[in-house]
Amino acid sequence: MATADTTLGGSEESSLQSEESVRRSEESRLGSEESRMKSSGLVGSWESELTCIKHSLKFVLKLKEEFVCPICRGVVLNPQQNSCGHIYCFHCLQGLLESSSPSSPVCPVDRAVITPAEVFQDNCCKREISSLEVFCTNSPECTSVTTLNHLQEHLRSCQYELLQCTNSGCRALLQRRYLQEHLTDDCPHRMEPCPHCRQPHCLSLIQDHVQSSCPDVEVDCPNSCSQKVPRHKLTEHGESCPEVHVECSYKKFGCPVQDKRGKVKLHEDAAVNHHILLVLRSNTNLEQQVGVLQEEALLRQQEVQADNLLLTDLQKKIRPLLQQSSCHEHVISTAQRSLSRQEDVLSTVQLEVKQVSRGLPGLEELEQLRKSLDAVMQEVSGAEALREHLGTLEENLRHHSGLLDLHASQLSRNKQRLRELEATSYDGKLIWKIQDFKKRKEEEAKGQLPCLSSMPFHTGRCGYKMAIKAYLNGDGEGRGTHLSLYVVLMPGDFDALLPWPFRQTVSLSILDQSGTGNHRSLSFRPDPTSKSYQQPDAESVSNVAVGFSCFIPLNKLETPQNAVYVKDDTLFVKVKVDMAGLESL
Repeated sequence: MATADTTLGGSEESSLQSEESVRRSEESRLGSEESRMKSSGLVGSWESELTCIKHSLKFVLKLKEEFVCPICRGVVLNPQQNSCGHIYCFHCLQGLLESSSPSSPVCPVDRAVITPAEVFQDNCCKREISSLEVFCTNSPECTSVTTLNHLQEHLRSCQYELLQCTNSGCRALLQRRYLQEHLTDDCPHRMEPCPHCRQPHCLSLIQDHVQSSCPDVEVDCPNSCSQKVPRHKLTEHGESCPEVHVECSYKKFGCPVQDKRGKVKLHEDAAVNHHILLVLRSNTNLEQQVGVLQEEALLRQQEVQADNLLLTDLQKKIRPLLQQSSCHEHVISTAQRSLSRQEDVLSTVQLEVKQVSRGLPGLEELEQLRKSLDAVMQEVSGAEALREHLGTLEENLRHHSGLLDLHASQLSRNKQRLRELEATSYDGKLIWKIQDFKKRKEEEAKGQLPCLSSMPFHTGRCGYKMAIKAYLNGDGEGRGTHLSLYVVLMPGDFDALLPWPFRQTVSLSILDQSGTGNHRSLSFRPDPTSKSYQQPDAESVSNVAVGFSCFIPLNKLETPQNAVYVKDDTLFVKVKVDMAGLESL
């Protein structure tokens, strides 16, 4: 009996598992059927759109009970009929199958088992439901009546449908008939053109825009000159405003006057004689400085001539030494060949001595061998003496060569210093002549020439020391397409007395050689926070260069329309430092 009971229990469990497998298979088939129906268009879009409002629908005639879904108690959408004869919404039936217990789901009306294999879509019932007449969901304001399948189409144009304002930041809900008026006339978040600059702005922000940032609004001059100026022209107005405090344009010649622009203009017109005296005094000082520089240049030239004479004397002295060294090298070579031969003879003699010692020859043969050995030893001693003498000559040659290199280096430095003195400018300006333009540009493009540097110039006798750097084939963003020009601050003798950081405006130009004066210029004002404008380290060559990596395109430089920048393979570059506000020491 115990064995029989055990077997029966196992059969029941197997039966339950088989039923569960069948149920899951049918659910999977129903899911596949739903996918097929969706892909074929059987689940209409209007039914999907009505799912969320079907409980609020008002039908013209009372809805028949057979058209009410027994699961959701709303109108049946996309009806599915079971074998018991009841119809359900497709999504309601799908949810029932997914949420039911492992056993087969049952109909909520008569508790009949729902078998997925027996469920089918009731198209006849679907046609009847889709043709049912309903009131608009916006009734009683909207009196329209339409069929159920056309309700959503009606709502998309119904004038009583509530819609949200589409302006950003506005959350108002309005009927469709009022929406357009709200968007164009009433919404505080609508876009309106500024009455001054005509640019669109949010209506609630237009007042702030006009008061704080509109470029075309006329505002009072910040210098109280009684003029109203468009906000975007304030900077331009400041360059001519009569109330701005400026310095006399003759300050660099010693005039200390500082006042409003209008009064300074009157002062300049009234003090012409005084200014002429200041200019003459400055010119006298410059002439004296030029005289001092000419004297220094003459002294440097005399030093160079003396160094040239000394170099010529050294060359005359070293020439015999070089010839003598060549002769000694020939002698040593001959001695080395002789020594090699004597070593061979010595080896032969030693071999013969061994043979003699074995054969006990006579005394006369031993004496001849001894003499031959003595002669060989004397030749070896002579070769050693010649080698020592050659070492002494080589040491003397190295010493004189070092002296010659030292004098040549000093001569090169003196020539460089003389060129700098001849080309040095002390008025903050420099015109740099770059010759062999095409060749240097090609060398730079091949990487043979990194960049070109001008002679240094100064902003005064005791002013800042600067130089120009040029990349004929471009640098950085302008490499291969533009001419790049930079200015660099260099360590000077009077840096400790000058104000830092450097703040003067710098202009760079390339000069037109056609005579029409169509020069091309760009300017920049230093950034006081940049390390490039701080005092240069005395141990460094210079600060980091600053300027324009894209000064002018190479095609416009070499073939401009109204100017000639490169003529006879020569380019002229000019730099000018604004000396305003810079006091001379």
